[in-house]
Amino acid sequence: MIKVMVLNGVNLGRLGRREPAIYGSVSHDQLARHLVETGLGLGLEVEVKQTDSEAELVSWLHQAADQACPVVLNPAAWSHYSLAVADAVREVPQVVEVHISNIAAREPYRHDSVVTAQATGVIAGLGLGGYDLALAHIAASQPAA
Repeated sequence: MIKVMVLNGVNLGRLGRREPAIYGSVSHDQLARHLVETGLGLGLEVEVKQTDSEAELVSWLHQAADQACPVVLNPAAWSHYSLAVADAVREVPQVVEVHISNIAAREPYRHDSVVTAQATGVIAGLGLGGYDLALAHIAASQPAA
């Protein structure tokens, strides 16, 4: 079974409480349980983590790079300015960047992501379903056993 890390950045631990009109009413714990179950159905071992520490996120990305572990990444606000996160993403062999909202349709400062150019692909604006699509893509792109 292929291990996949789902890494969520700053403020995403507040899912279900923070701006539900944008981010929905599902908590991060509920999302994590759903993604683990979805992953099992796709033949993936999914580990879900969330942090409000940029250094911790970078450490997790380094771990994924060292293990050649695919990553589903929602860098949240760090998308827009963290060169440290973008540089760490560059080392990971497969990263699908996910945004719950459509960042291009929001405030101008959210339009650009410094992470996008380093990611394998980007899914934005499809709500929490973007995570499911990212896992399905990773499962489909793995070499046959």
